[in-house]
Amino acid sequence: MRETTRVQFELPPASMERLKVLKDKTEANSYAEVTKNAFKLYERMIELAESGHTFLLRDKKGQTRELELFI
Repeated sequence: MRETTRVQFELPPASMERLKVLKDKTEANSYAEVTKNAFKLYERMIELAESGHTFLLRDKKGQTRELELFI
């Protein structure tokens, strides 16, 4: 049996709406799944940034710019 910890927190309406939109866009089964996936992505981005990687964004015209992370 997998051990888990229940976490409960309050979100303002705008943040809850963002969470709902992300759940729909990603076809996640639950808000917990959205949160778990967000943690995985954020953790990986931090690992890469700490090891010297940068993240580049390319727009439709082919222009690139660096994505600034807030870590």
